Amino acid sequence: MNATKDLRTVTLDGLRMHCTLMGEGPPLVLLHGFTGTGADWVHVFDLEVLARRYRLIIPDLRGHGRTDNPSEDFTTRQCGVDVLALLDSLGIERFRAIGMSLGGNTLLHLATRAPGRLERMVLVSSTPYYPAQARRIMATFTEESRTEAEWADMRSKHVHGDAQIRALWRHGRGFADSFDDMNFTPPLLGTVRARTLLVQGDQDPLYPLELSVELYRAIPASRLWVVPGGGHGPIFGEQHEDFARTALAFLEEPAPAS
Repeated sequence: MNATKDLRTVTLDGLRMHCTLMGEGPPLVLLHGFTGTGADWVHVFDLEVLARRYRLIIPDLRGHGRTDNPSEDFTTRQCGVDVLALLDSLGIERFRAIGMSLGGNTLLHLATRAPGRLERMVLVSSTPYYPAQARRIMATFTEESRTEAEWADMRSKHVHGDAQIRALWRHGRGFADSFDDMNFTPPLLGTVRARTLLVQGDQDPLYPLELSVELYRAIPASRLWVVPGGGHGPIFGEQHEDFARTALAFLEEPAPAS
């Protein structure tokens, strides 16, 4: 039987957030990367199958896809606040989650802001702070440097017009000079209570492997999976089956004995 997709737009303190709800079971939140949308997860999981095991909550984050951004500002911290508000509106207290890049960074905010709510999380290509090499790349996020193919891809995902797309690239460029939004110290990371799987490609051009090692050492109940030859987001293409199998096995492990 096919899982029914419930497509919703939920108003949260003036923000109109689009999300897809599917399935039954324990809540599982899937958070996409920067300039992506919730629909990206179809390239990683068979969502129909996954929805037989979990109640899936798949939002478009602030300013992405069908979700607007009335503030015209953008921080990962605010994305975390938005996701918590969405879960509150759905009556969901405890949940598991997988986040890719921006989505994983958002989960770091969730896990430190509301540590009792996250049971387990998988962080893919996440970072405690933006390193110099990422800032150099972020500074190149100009609209003028984008090809027609990149414009076409963005227009296929972000439905509020070219102004929305330009805003996303502007926000990405702003990350290069942002120092307080992503600034997770070891003591703060030590407050995370969710069991955590860190997934990192050893060829990530944005976040060097050493940053995932820092996360691993600071988050109490964490594991680190280094993907050989993996770049930024080593969960797509030929790597998606290994990732899906490993991530779901981690999420479904029995809780350790007290």
